[in-house]
Amino acid sequence: MDLSPRDPDWETRVEASFAAQSFMRHLGATLAHVSVGAVDIELKMRPDLTQQHGFFHAGATSSVADSAAGYAALTLFAADSGVLTCEYKINLLNPAKQDVLLARGRVIKPGRTLTIAKADVYGLDEGTQVHVATGLFTLMSVSGVKD
Repeated sequence: MDLSPRDPDWETRVEASFAAQSFMRHLGATLAHVSVGAVDIELKMRPDLTQQHGFFHAGATSSVADSAAGYAALTLFAADSGVLTCEYKINLLNPAKQDVLLARGRVIKPGRTLTIAKADVYGLDEGTQVHVATGLFTLMSVSGVKD
């Protein structure tokens, strides 16, 4: 599998796009790792991100998974392209009440227009890691739209 970026400035573009994404900022999500074909996003537990039982809300979990997969795909796209999610399927495996969610997005099949990526989300506490969710994502490269 060829994971060659088409933009020599891919890392700066991914970081700038993430910084401009209001929803990730609203959630309090941060970039934890950025490399070609791989992006990790962290989200710290806060009461306003939980559902009625005190677990991370599935919407928060799904959102960081989607962004991690999307930004992993964006690392491979051309400089004049943005990224949009076309489709995703997520399985919520365990409730998450840990201190931090870590979403690990990884490209599994790069393409010129459509890229397939996965994201695994883990709940992290001191010395504990729980697999919270796993998802499969189809991401589209949109020409003429800079992220």
